[in-house]
Amino acid sequence: MELNGLSIDQAPPISAPVRFYLTAPLFAILAGFFIFFSDASILSSRYSIDSIIITHTLTIGFLSFIMLGSLTQMLPVLAGVVIPKVDKVSKIAHIFLVIGLISMIFGLLRENASANILAMILLGSGFTMMITVIAMAVTKVKNFNATVKAMSVSLVFATLTILMGVFLLFTYVNNDVAQYRNMIANVHSVWGVFGFGGILIIGVTFQVLPMFYVAPKFKQFCKKKVVWLISFGLTLWLLTSIFYEPLTILGKTWISIFFWAFATTVWLKLTRRKRPIVDVTVWYWRSASILLTIGAFIWIFDEYFRHEYIVMVAIILGGFILSIMMGMLYKILPFLVWFHLNAMGYMTIPTMNEMINKKLAKIQFILYIGSLVGFIFAFYMPELLKIAALSFIVSMMILQYNVIAPMLIYRKIKKTKPDFDMSAFNT
Repeated sequence: MELNGLSIDQAPPISAPVRFYLTAPLFAILAGFFIFFSDASILSSRYSIDSIIITHTLTIGFLSFIMLGSLTQMLPVLAGVVIPKVDKVSKIAHIFLVIGLISMIFGLLRENASANILAMILLGSGFTMMITVIAMAVTKVKNFNATVKAMSVSLVFATLTILMGVFLLFTYVNNDVAQYRNMIANVHSVWGVFGFGGILIIGVTFQVLPMFYVAPKFKQFCKKKVVWLISFGLTLWLLTSIFYEPLTILGKTWISIFFWAFATTVWLKLTRRKRPIVDVTVWYWRSASILLTIGAFIWIFDEYFRHEYIVMVAIILGGFILSIMMGMLYKILPFLVWFHLNAMGYMTIPTMNEMINKKLAKIQFILYIGSLVGFIFAFYMPELLKIAALSFIVSMMILQYNVIAPMLIYRKIKKTKPDFDMSAFNT
C-alpha cells in the first residue's frame, strides 16, 4: 500500500465517516424489500412513486452516505486540512439525513404533505451542513491536487442536484409547480449520477488505485483535463435539453466517451498493477468498468427508442456506482481501523485482509451481480424480480455484517492496553 503524499495526522475521528458507513447498507436492505413488494410493470416507469422511493433510498441512503463518509475522511488526509467540527457536524447531519429520508419515503408513500415538508427541511439542512464544512475546508487547501479539484467540482454538482431534489419534493406538496417535475427530474438524475457521483469517483480513483492496489499512476492529461471535459459535456447536455432537444445526443456522446475512457483506464491500471493479487474488491472495480461502459452507451442510443430503456440504463449505471462504493468500503474500513489503532499505540492488530471475511465477501459479490442481472431481465421475465430482490437483500445483509466486523475488532482492541504509550505525541 502506497501512503506517500498523505497527511495522515489530519485524519478526522473514526466516528465521523463510520457512522455513514454503518448506516448505508441498512437503507440498501430497505430498498431491496421495496423492490420485492413492488411490481415489475410499475418499476418500468422511472416516474412511478415506487421507482422514485427505491431510487432515493439507494442514492441518498446508500450512495450519498458512503460518499459523504469518504469525503470527511479523504479530504483531510489528501489535502492536509481540517474540516471544522467534523465529528459534531457529521453527527447532526447524519441524524437529519436519516430522519429526512424516512420522512420522504413515508410522505411519498402516503401522499403526506407534512412528511414531505419535514423531509425537505431535514434533507436540505443535512446535506447543506456537510457540503458547507467540506467547502470551508477546501478553501484552505494549499495542495490543490487532482483529487481535491475533482472533489470540489463534484460538490458544485452535488449542491445543484440537492437544490433540484428539494424542489422536486416540493412538487409533491404544491401541485401548481408539478408541471416542471419531469424536466427538473431529468437534470437532477443526470447531474447526480455523472456530475456528483461520477466526478467524485474519478477524483478518488486517482488516489485509491495507486494507494491500495499499487497500480500505475494516472497521466497528467487525465488528472488535469478529464473532470473539466466532463463538466463541459454536462453543461452542453443541459443547454441542448433546454433549447434544442434533438441535439442532446451530442452532450450524451461527449459525456459517455470520457466515462468510457475512464472505465477503460481503470481496467488497464488494474491489469498493470505491481502486485496482481486478486480479491473481491478488484472484481468490484472491474465490474464497475464494464457496467459504466455498457450503461453510458445504452444511454446514448436510448434517444432512438423513445427512452424505452432508460430504467435499464439507471440500473446499469446505478450498478456502476454501487460496485465502486462497495469495493471502496472493503478497503477503506479495514484501513481506518488499522490506522486509528496504530496511531493510538496498538501494534498487535489484525491485517486489513484479516478484518473482512473473504468467503462472505465473494458470496456477497456473486449475489449482488446476480441481482443486477435479474433486475435487467425482469423487464422481459417479471417473475425474476422477486428472486433478484431476495438476492440483493441477502447481499446487502452480508455487506452489513462485513462492515460491522472491522468495527467490532476496533472496539475489542481499544478496550485493551496499547503496546506503546502515545500520549507524549498528542498535542
